[in-house]
Amino acid sequence: MHICVLGAGIIGVTSAYRLLEDGHQVTLIDARPVAGGGTSMGNGAQLSYSYVAPLADPSVWTHWPHYLFSADSPLTLKPKLDPAQWRWLLKFLGACNTERVQQTTIELLQLAFYSRDELTQLHQAVPFDFSHRIAGKLVMYTDPAGLVSARKQVAFQSQYGCQQEVIDAARCLDIEPALGNASRDWAGGVYTPSEEAGDCAQFCQGLVNAMSSNAGFRFLPSTTVTQVHMKDGAIASLQTTSPAGTQSIDADAFVLALGADSAAFARQAGFSLPLYPLKGYSITVPLNDSFAQSAAPQVSITDISKKIVYARLGNRLRVAGRVELVGMDTRIPDRAINELIDGANELFPGSIRDQKAAQLSPWAGFRPATPSGVPVIGASPVKNLYLNIGQGALGWTLACGSAALLAAQIGGRKTVIDDAPFRYGR
Repeated sequence: MHICVLGAGIIGVTSAYRLLEDGHQVTLIDARPVAGGGTSMGNGAQLSYSYVAPLADPSVWTHWPHYLFSADSPLTLKPKLDPAQWRWLLKFLGACNTERVQQTTIELLQLAFYSRDELTQLHQAVPFDFSHRIAGKLVMYTDPAGLVSARKQVAFQSQYGCQQEVIDAARCLDIEPALGNASRDWAGGVYTPSEEAGDCAQFCQGLVNAMSSNAGFRFLPSTTVTQVHMKDGAIASLQTTSPAGTQSIDADAFVLALGADSAAFARQAGFSLPLYPLKGYSITVPLNDSFAQSAAPQVSITDISKKIVYARLGNRLRVAGRVELVGMDTRIPDRAINELIDGANELFPGSIRDQKAAQLSPWAGFRPATPSGVPVIGASPVKNLYLNIGQGALGWTLACGSAALLAAQIGGRKTVIDDAPFRYGR
């Protein structure tokens, strides 16, 4: 079967790989000139298989005024005259209850652990460099009450295979000595020794390069879908444009993996998706000398109070944070980048040195999120269109498992994990 995968971010690239492994002919298209050039380019780089708590949480109700009106809130909401935003927000608030959050956590953990196993197998079969490391992760708390809540979450997740421990501040500093230089009074942290990190964009490009040796694979970069031609409830063909000109692409089946742009494509195909873009920012700090390298952490760090994550990628430090519901606003305000710089200087003084913001590869991307945080994987209302969307901030973490789940569905095989929670319209 010839399958056309729309989108060469981490979700689309891994989907293409699994479908190619199943013996399908695969065409992968993306509007950008390289694979992983969109939201996958500057994400937080953490592979957080055990830390999948959704954004929708009962605490949202008590923090809502802070999100709306506080200048230093890590979550920003700018109400717009956009029905899609309000529909998403209402469903999001409906998911902010304990029962739904616990069920979402269970579903995401199952997919995350499946994804971890799939990435391990893929990397063994197709070895290439993407700055991958298993260095563990510390989620750091300054608030003792927050640490008490974290202990409850760790106990809950332990029932479903998570191996984490709540530790005091002294033990945190033993694990990651670089935290000892932080101007912060730590209450403690949650330590997960098995967590990983890697360069998501580097992975996308490496995997596309590996697939290019297969005669059944074709990658069309800088290619934009301009029109969807429908016939009898199915996609007949796609009209595309690229520097080479216009082209019509037909296939037996299509996979929608366009991230935050998936909702617009779905509207062209005649149905709606429960997606909204959650904007985030990152910087990538070059660790140019031995002093900066020693100042930066080896373990992945999440500063829970400021919602900023830190991941070591060789002699680079990825710093990412913020969640903004502002539509598809591509601007990168100085304020957002300065927050990340200030965060890095506060936790790891000396890691940035005298580098200016422009030298830190400032980036903004749009995480495609469903209200509950559970992605949508599988058949769509269109006969020959499959979905692999809505992984939100966990796209890198969930990618390989999502791709394997989708490939099994398309191939008519029994899925390794229950796919019911991820079906469209669930």
